[in-house]
Amino acid sequence: MIWRVCSLGPGVSINLASRAVLLVALLVSASALAQTFNPSELKLLDTIGHEPNTLARYQYLSQEIPKLAPDDRVLAMQFMSFSLDELGLYDQAIFSFPLRDRLPSNLVLPTAADWKAANAADVITSLAANRRIVMINEAHHDTHTRLLTLELLPRLRALGFNYFAAEALTENDPDLAKRGYPTSKSGTEYLRDPVYGDIVREAIRLGYIIVPYDNGLAGQARENGQAETLYRKVFAKDPHARLFVHAGYAHIDKAVGRLGELRPMAMRLEALTGITPLSIDQTDLLETGLDTTDAYHRLAHAFPSGKPEVLLNLRTGQPWSARPAAYDLSVILPPSLTIHAFGEYKYGYRNDSIVGGLPHIDDTNEMQRADWLSLDGKRRPFPISAALCRNSIPCVVDVHYPGEPDDAITADRYAFMGSKEATLLYLRPGRYRLLARGSDGTHLLEHTINVPQP
Repeated sequence: MIWRVCSLGPGVSINLASRAVLLVALLVSASALAQTFNPSELKLLDTIGHEPNTLARYQYLSQEIPKLAPDDRVLAMQFMSFSLDELGLYDQAIFSFPLRDRLPSNLVLPTAADWKAANAADVITSLAANRRIVMINEAHHDTHTRLLTLELLPRLRALGFNYFAAEALTENDPDLAKRGYPTSKSGTEYLRDPVYGDIVREAIRLGYIIVPYDNGLAGQARENGQAETLYRKVFAKDPHARLFVHAGYAHIDKAVGRLGELRPMAMRLEALTGITPLSIDQTDLLETGLDTTDAYHRLAHAFPSGKPEVLLNLRTGQPWSARPAAYDLSVILPPSLTIHAFGEYKYGYRNDSIVGGLPHIDDTNEMQRADWLSLDGKRRPFPISAALCRNSIPCVVDVHYPGEPDDAITADRYAFMGSKEATLLYLRPGRYRLLARGSDGTHLLEHTINVPQP
């Protein structure tokens, strides 16, 4: 059973949000936009909301999921995948909850006879030259879908884009831009991923005006509220503004469809401003690691690339979109979830019907970290081992920039679940403060590290 997930909002900030806001976090299919929560699910949400940190929340979910009835496990598995992502276990997050959109039934995939691959950042930059609004989406549990935004930030700034809006930001941190880096209070749980933190840091460094715009509403009220906030904060104040939006899933759509009968945020913003956004999708074609014959793998095999790519028609030069009415381009990310990439590790599933047969990861530290974390060589590998945990397993290793507090979004992070594990952090050259903590937040070790220039 492969599920489709709606874009989650402030409801995912479990430790800050109320139960009412948490109910925004719904697992849905394209035709089911409402779900009732039974007492066991509500108890789960309340309990994980009181866990002290992400590692404790992950441990609690690991213990409780097998106790839940099969129909109650979907929501728990969704939060499990977010927790793995926030702990720096990126591939594990995808394997633990493989999401796949239901593509249009009449979709005909491009072939090399009529299409060619092109660098996604190059094509998007060219198309954005004469646009006022650019929107790109992410899958919240898949950090790989955040790299293209990081690459586009300086390119769009050079074109004159001056506002950057990110779904994960909230209104709780008015000093964010002045301080220059996000902290845990700056946004929802998604922001605690170091790569998302990098996006916000880079936007601030480049001089973008930072725009929080999400809300705690649900359904059409949420889509309307997002669009109205962007209009009020950006275009009503600055008629010449150029806006770059990093959103989740189908919020970037310009037509009804992926959200059932809801009119997506981009559709509403276009009506308010009279400006047609350039919408870029990265979530319709996602690598799940479970199926090498799906549409994603067929396209990745036909048009191999080591960078995010789009497909251009050989006759017209126009980019391909799996849903032309909804968005302008489909991005194909390079494959990263290959069994061979795990090196000496042996990867296995335990099929215990967590969610209709979805796999459960036997050992969350079985996989090596993906090399896309190097950001094309901007970050260097730095080896660490579970010895940093001082015999207190599991533990989380956070790496902070000098002078930044413990609640700042880290430069990189990794959770050790086993005592014999070793892995790589990925860091830009420079000096950092390394901090190892237990699931109760106890400081286990702290020292300074230096990452040399290449």
